[in-house]
Amino acid sequence: MLVATTGFTVLTGATDTARLQVTGEVDRTATAAYQVLVRPRNTRTQLETDKQKVRPNSLSGIYGGITQAQVDRIAALDGVDVAAPIGMVGYANTMTYQDVDITGLIDKSLDRQVIRIDRKFLGDRGLSSAEGRPYFAYITKHKISWPKIDGYGSKRAEFSNGEVIPGEKLCDNAIAVLEDGQSVCNWITEAVLSDLITDVQYTDLKIFRLTPDGQFEQGGMSAAAAGTSDRAVIGVSWTVPMLLAAVDPKAEARLVGLDKAVLNGRYLGPQDKVGKEYDTPITPVIAVRDPYPDNSLNISLSRIPVSNPPPGNQAHDALDALEALHGPVLETRSLQGQPVRLDGGQVLHPFMRTGGIDYDESPDGSLAAKTVPENSDAWRTPDAHGIILPWQIDDTSFRTIEQGHNLGATTVVGTYDPQKLTAFDPLSNVPMETYQPPEATGDDQATRDLLGGKPLRPDGNPAGYLSTPPTLLTSFDSLRELYKLEYMDVPDPVSAVRVRVAGVSGFTPASRERVRVVAERIAAETGLDVDITYGSSPAPQTVTIAAGKHGRPALRLSELWTRKGVAAAIVSAVDRKSVVLFALVLVVCALFLTNAVAAGVRDRRTELATLTALGWPARRVFAVVLGEVAAIGLVAGAGTMLLAAPLGALLDVRVPWGRALLAVPIALALSLLAGLAPAVGASRTRPARGLRPVALRPRRAGRPRGPIGMGLRNLLRVPGRTLLGAAALAIGITAATLLGAVTFAFHGAIVGTLLGDAVSLQVRSVDTIAVAATVLLGAIAVADVLYLNIRDRAAELATLRATGWTAGALGRLVAAEGFGIGVLGGLIGGGLGLAGAGWLVGAVTAGLIWTAAGALVAGALVATAAALVPALLLQRLPTAQLLAEE
Repeated sequence: MLVATTGFTVLTGATDTARLQVTGEVDRTATAAYQVLVRPRNTRTQLETDKQKVRPNSLSGIYGGITQAQVDRIAALDGVDVAAPIGMVGYANTMTYQDVDITGLIDKSLDRQVIRIDRKFLGDRGLSSAEGRPYFAYITKHKISWPKIDGYGSKRAEFSNGEVIPGEKLCDNAIAVLEDGQSVCNWITEAVLSDLITDVQYTDLKIFRLTPDGQFEQGGMSAAAAGTSDRAVIGVSWTVPMLLAAVDPKAEARLVGLDKAVLNGRYLGPQDKVGKEYDTPITPVIAVRDPYPDNSLNISLSRIPVSNPPPGNQAHDALDALEALHGPVLETRSLQGQPVRLDGGQVLHPFMRTGGIDYDESPDGSLAAKTVPENSDAWRTPDAHGIILPWQIDDTSFRTIEQGHNLGATTVVGTYDPQKLTAFDPLSNVPMETYQPPEATGDDQATRDLLGGKPLRPDGNPAGYLSTPPTLLTSFDSLRELYKLEYMDVPDPVSAVRVRVAGVSGFTPASRERVRVVAERIAAETGLDVDITYGSSPAPQTVTIAAGKHGRPALRLSELWTRKGVAAAIVSAVDRKSVVLFALVLVVCALFLTNAVAAGVRDRRTELATLTALGWPARRVFAVVLGEVAAIGLVAGAGTMLLAAPLGALLDVRVPWGRALLAVPIALALSLLAGLAPAVGASRTRPARGLRPVALRPRRAGRPRGPIGMGLRNLLRVPGRTLLGAAALAIGITAATLLGAVTFAFHGAIVGTLLGDAVSLQVRSVDTIAVAATVLLGAIAVADVLYLNIRDRAAELATLRATGWTAGALGRLVAAEGFGIGVLGGLIGGGLGLAGAGWLVGAVTAGLIWTAAGALVAGALVATAAALVPALLLQRLPTAQLLAEE
């Protein structure tokens, strides 16, 4: 009784400790940038509804749908602290540049030479690649005359040496220079011939004159660009997609501290207005410091001596002649995209809009992203020529793409670093795709190996699976000005509103109610899709994407989707777990004591029969047995009151004195409950049966083969006792199965989130203590059953020893009984644990089945081990005395 009640008191303290730790962890990590996400009506997908998740990059395919009036209505609601709108405008392509210094590769002894730069584009962690047309640098010691007049296909051109050349003698659709009076094509590119080309098709020629003093004379498309330098540098460029979005600067500063994250230049303010230059609107923006796409360029440089300049009449002839030149590779380099610079402006044309992604769901819950046909016509505009597109633009498409509006150019007034935004706990992360590049890690080892252990990031294809987040931010005021200048009417430019609720602190019931009320008011006032992200946490979602067209194989990825209601689910699960453990402790204590009292009554059957023969009524015998048990319970409760607090401190479990005092009435009630059935049985004892028990003939005789067979058959001789022992052990197995299920649930089904993982680490130690104590009580109960069996059959065992059975054979007999009780208890406990785990988690998964199977095996082993102590008692049986008494 002392062990049972003390264990019960300490275990209830352990469950309280676990709950305090869990709720404390959830409360600590519940702070996020906002608690409510508002999107246009009918933009929440059915998949998000079914999975109770918000998919990453959910806003990239939403271009408006919420009016400014609705935003103002949300901001004016009671309880709203911040209402931060954001509106996606569209993608545009811009160039990123890298300077390649080729000075060290030039042989100054050569009269003429060509430096060839072969390009290999890489994306998707190097899994996608494409060979681009080479760049060229032509270095000559001969006299060069640079053009004074810009233009493509001009009828005449004037050069720096005073010559005027008719257009028909110049390069077709290219700028020419004169070497020793002869035309040489410069800036050769098919961009001037075609309305659409990609980085792969683009090529260029840079001309340098090596002067006698070792300087490099160079010119551009006009005489103003000419000059000399001691270095020969070629600008290598490629295209990156950029997403423009509009925000409310004041709300964004309050939401995440965007104004404090500006590194260079300034934050958006009222002074930033849309201007015009040559009828082109110029929109003020702030730009992210580093471009997001995983896009790089490997170059190989070689030198080829030449005796003549490239042909000077036809650009195609010049390109063919240059591309036919090859030389040994002298050097290789890897180039990365440059950060955005405050260079006054970026020409962005045209603006494209991409859609969302549709999925096919597999029975195991994984998703497969659907592909869509590519649409190259979306990039064509009637008046634009020379548009260069990212080299991956024709790659496998997962998003629809359509033509938007040509919104001119931007001027970058400042750059910001997303790492300097207000930090929130990553365990309760909410969708912040405005400032976070999406990432997907390998879900299986094959994919992780392909990605080199790194996450997959967006590439150069706006229609690709991972969507590039906004890299340029402007204000809604500027966006409206821009639309007016372009004669465009866009009354609802807002794609989403992120709402922070006032008075929310931690994850308390009061805060949860505040968030719920605000969310309901927003839905009622606006009719928009409203998601409560308060208490959410990132949860892994398996997604398979099809192979790309540039070498990337199909990948099985794991994305972090935002699971809603995680904190509430975890707290609720811990409450249910605490109740379950509390009930299991009570049940195992009651079973243990029932077995003990029943054994006591069985030992005193002769005494009780004598009292009945002397005239004691049944109620008096009942009172004697129950009174003795009650007295034992009171003594045990008093002992528990003294031991519980010190033992709890030793195990780092908080057991207040108030709870320890409750041990006395609990022990008394438990004793009365455990003694009730044996007391009733004692009151029904008949004198004749009690004073001389009747020998019963077995219903079916049998010949068990060996100790193990006899041990298993002995389980049926006192079936009530066997069931009590099995039930006591089953309680411990049930608790162990539930512990494994809860741990699995926190890592997978509740809800496999970062917060769930953190909480499971917090509660595992105290849960293990609780379950270990329960299993220990079950093991002691099994040992008690086996001990009672040995004591009741002492004469029989002595007879077996006298007939030649060895101590080892008798030990195997007892071990077989323990094993049988263990298997029975394991089956019962594993089944109950599996059912309880299915209720707790919500589904019976393969992981839960394996957990229950492991618990069953463990139960059999524990029961067999518990038989060791009773087996040792066989060595002390007085064989001669027992046989003489028999």
